[in-house]
Amino acid sequence: VQLVESGGGNVQAGGSLRLSCVASGNRFTLMYMGWWRQAPGKQRELVASILYGGTTKYGESVKGRFSVSRDNTQKTVTLQMDSLQPSDTAVYYCNANDTIPVEVGAYWGQGTLVTVSS
Repeated sequence: VQLVESGGGNVQAGGSLRLSCVASGNRFTLMYMGWWRQAPGKQRELVASILYGGTTKYGESVKGRFSVSRDNTQKTVTLQMDSLQPSDTAVYYCNANDTIPVEVGAYWGQGTLVTVSS
Protein backbone atom coordinates (compact mmCIF):
# COMPACT_ATOMS: atom_id res chain seq x y z
CA VAL A 1 0.00 0.00 0.00
CA GLN A 2 1.31 3.42 -0.95
CA LEU A 3 0.20 6.59 0.79
CA VAL A 4 1.12 9.91 -0.80
CA GLU A 5 0.60 13.14 1.10
CA SER A 6 0.33 16.65 -0.29
CA GLY A 7 -0.51 20.11 0.93
CA GLY A 8 2.18 20.93 3.46
CA GLY A 9 3.99 24.23 3.50
CA ASN A 10 4.61 27.43 5.40
CA VAL A 11 1.85 29.47 6.98
CA GLN A 12 1.51 32.29 9.47
CA ALA A 13 -0.01 31.66 12.87
CA GLY A 14 -3.78 31.79 12.65
CA GLY A 15 -3.77 30.59 9.08
CA SER A 16 -5.07 27.40 7.48
CA LEU A 17 -3.73 24.49 5.48
CA ARG A 18 -5.33 21.42 3.97
CA LEU A 19 -3.44 18.15 3.76
CA SER A 20 -4.48 15.32 1.47
CA CYS A 21 -3.42 11.71 1.27
CA VAL A 22 -4.14 9.33 -1.57
CA ALA A 23 -3.91 5.57 -1.12
CA SER A 24 -3.08 3.09 -3.84
CA GLY A 25 -2.10 -0.53 -4.16
CA ASN A 26 -4.42 -1.81 -1.45
CA ARG A 27 -6.28 -5.05 -2.11
CA PHE A 28 -8.62 -4.52 0.81
CA THR A 29 -10.58 -1.56 2.07
CA LEU A 30 -8.55 0.67 4.35
CA MET A 31 -10.80 0.62 7.37
CA TYR A 32 -8.61 3.04 9.28
CA MET A 33 -6.99 6.19 7.94
CA GLY A 34 -5.42 8.95 9.92
CA TRP A 35 -2.83 11.64 10.39
CA TRP A 36 0.07 11.64 12.81
CA ARG A 37 2.74 14.25 13.30
CA GLN A 38 6.24 14.44 14.66
CA ALA A 39 7.89 17.66 15.78
CA PRO A 40 11.66 17.91 16.21
CA GLY A 41 12.77 16.16 19.37
CA LYS A 42 9.29 14.82 20.12
CA GLN A 43 7.50 11.54 19.74
CA ARG A 44 5.09 10.95 16.92
CA GLU A 45 1.53 11.73 18.03
CA LEU A 46 -1.95 11.19 16.70
CA VAL A 47 -3.53 14.21 15.08
CA ALA A 48 -6.77 12.70 13.81
CA SER A 49 -8.15 9.44 12.54
CA ILE A 50 -11.27 8.36 10.70
CA LEU A 51 -12.77 4.95 10.18
CA TYR A 52 -14.47 3.71 7.04
CA GLY A 53 -17.89 4.42 8.53
CA GLY A 54 -16.93 7.98 9.47
CA THR A 55 -16.10 7.70 13.16
CA THR A 56 -13.40 10.24 14.02
CA LYS A 57 -10.86 10.70 16.78
CA TYR A 58 -8.72 13.77 17.47
CA GLY A 59 -5.66 14.56 19.50
CA GLU A 60 -6.44 16.86 22.40
CA SER A 61 -4.29 19.72 21.10
CA VAL A 62 -6.14 19.97 17.78
CA LYS A 63 -9.75 19.49 18.85
CA GLY A 64 -11.93 22.29 17.54
CA ARG A 65 -9.27 23.47 15.07
CA PHE A 66 -8.65 20.49 12.78
CA SER A 67 -11.14 18.40 10.86
CA VAL A 68 -10.55 15.03 9.20
CA SER A 69 -12.61 13.56 6.38
CA ARG A 70 -12.31 10.79 3.85
CA ASP A 71 -13.61 9.85 0.44
CA ASN A 72 -13.86 6.08 0.29
CA THR A 73 -14.43 6.07 -3.45
CA GLN A 74 -11.31 8.13 -4.16
CA LYS A 75 -9.32 6.45 -1.36
CA THR A 76 -8.35 9.78 0.10
CA VAL A 77 -8.16 11.26 3.56
CA THR A 78 -8.04 15.01 4.12
CA LEU A 79 -7.00 17.06 7.11
CA GLN A 80 -8.31 20.62 7.28
CA MET A 81 -6.18 22.61 9.71
CA ASP A 82 -7.44 25.99 10.91
CA SER A 83 -6.18 28.44 13.52
CA LEU A 84 -2.70 27.02 13.14
CA GLN A 85 -0.19 27.71 15.87
CA PRO A 86 3.62 27.51 15.91
CA SER A 87 3.25 24.40 18.09
CA ASP A 88 1.60 22.68 15.11
CA THR A 89 4.92 22.77 13.25
CA ALA A 90 5.83 19.18 12.44
CA VAL A 91 6.12 16.58 9.74
CA TYR A 92 2.65 15.20 9.15
CA TYR A 93 2.27 11.55 8.16
CA CYS A 94 -0.66 9.77 6.60
CA ASN A 95 -1.38 6.43 8.24
CA ALA A 96 -3.70 3.60 7.28
CA ASN A 97 -4.68 0.04 8.09
CA ASP A 98 -6.79 -2.69 6.53
CA THR A 99 -8.51 -3.70 9.75
CA ILE A 100 -9.91 -2.24 12.93
CA PRO A 101 -9.68 -1.80 15.79
CA VAL A 102 -6.16 -0.49 15.65
CA GLU A 103 -4.26 2.16 17.55
CA VAL A 104 -1.89 2.91 14.71
CA GLY A 105 -1.94 1.61 11.16
CA ALA A 106 0.69 -0.48 9.44
CA TYR A 107 1.03 1.76 6.38
CA TRP A 108 2.75 5.13 6.36
CA GLY A 109 3.25 7.92 3.90
CA GLN A 110 6.55 9.70 3.45
CA GLY A 111 5.44 12.77 5.38
CA THR A 112 4.82 16.40 4.53
CA LEU A 113 6.28 19.32 6.46
CA VAL A 114 4.04 21.97 7.98
CA THR A 115 5.77 25.06 9.34
CA VAL A 116 3.78 27.68 11.25
CA SER A 117 5.53 30.95 11.95
CA SER A 118 4.55 33.45 14.60
